[in-house]
Amino acid sequence: MSKRDYYEVLGVSRDASQEEIKKAYRKLAVKYHPDKNPGDAQAEEKFKEVSEAYEMLHDVQKRAKYDRYGHTGAYAAAGGAGYGGDYSFDLNDALNAFMRDFGGFGLEDLFGDSRRTRGRSRSNRGEDLQVRLLLTLQEVAEGVEKTLKINMHQDCAECRGTGSRSGKRSTCPDCNGTGQVRSVQRTFIGQFVSVGACARCHGSGEVIQDKCASCGGEGRVKKDRTIKVKIPAGVTTGNYLTLRGQGNAGLRNGSRGDLIVLIEVKEDETFERHDDDVLFDLPISFSQAALGAELEVPTLAGKARVTIPPGTQTGKILRMRSKGIPHLNSSGRGDQLVRLTVWTPTSLSVEERELFENLSKIESQSPPAAGRGFWKRMKEAFSA
Repeated sequence: MSKRDYYEVLGVSRDASQEEIKKAYRKLAVKYHPDKNPGDAQAEEKFKEVSEAYEMLHDVQKRAKYDRYGHTGAYAAAGGAGYGGDYSFDLNDALNAFMRDFGGFGLEDLFGDSRRTRGRSRSNRGEDLQVRLLLTLQEVAEGVEKTLKINMHQDCAECRGTGSRSGKRSTCPDCNGTGQVRSVQRTFIGQFVSVGACARCHGSGEVIQDKCASCGGEGRVKKDRTIKVKIPAGVTTGNYLTLRGQGNAGLRNGSRGDLIVLIEVKEDETFERHDDDVLFDLPISFSQAALGAELEVPTLAGKARVTIPPGTQTGKILRMRSKGIPHLNSSGRGDQLVRLTVWTPTSLSVEERELFENLSKIESQSPPAAGRGFWKRMKEAFSA
């Protein structure tokens, strides 16, 4: 359990809103996430620390107890219900917290318990797998079911996952079936006892004498597996979908690992995404800008018409309500923004040139004077 003040850990004030706490945690968690800092023990500790702080402060009731009682008092007030009953908060807890609110988009328990069993050896558990799934913006807008073909460890059919030709196994003599061995190291300040997985049985507590020829005694072989995954509408790049127990098969009938599907959204040729809004650039002619017009534009759901008001300037943004990306795990959807640009023709016909020359003689208004104020207004229009 972190001893630092949780508000200090997240870099927020004690009167911060729940949304501010969530935003602060997401920024720090992304910065220190193990996937971005492989092998960095210091970053891993930071990730665990900010996740622990978030777990306490994002929950209104837990936060109230923390504000009143502090670290120890908050857990005691909750009936001693810390993390695992001993106030420990490990990397698995931290990853679960992050994926639950920022990665798994509500589907963490699709294939079983979202928290892995603690307190027992998992050395024969299958490895987790991570795959990237590339989606189009149209698939994000509608939701989609994808079929993944993944080469992974599967239970050996010849020995039914036992690793033995006869199916018989015996208790490991090195660990007496516990799957763990203890080692004692003596130093000048005393002795240290460490516990690790047994090297002979790899933590299973059992050994085999007649290894299966197909799997070499592992109880698993590599082959392709097909998995269907339903992706809800509204996901974005960086979201995770964790399929519990759908990863690699474990050694000798050990439990399966997880399959983590990392979402990546391709850039769209027509629309530019901004959270749940989409931006479409529409060029218009001089006459359409000056007189106004009604034009047809593409949307994620098909064609729609938009009205151009008279006197439109380059950079004006029109908003088409509820034409954007659906909100993830909630009702409603974003908007479509139409950014207008007055298009200047590169060549004119004789008749067009004559019309523009006549127009230049009778124009009653002049363009606004250029300067800092003018470009500030243009910048505001383009960033609206």
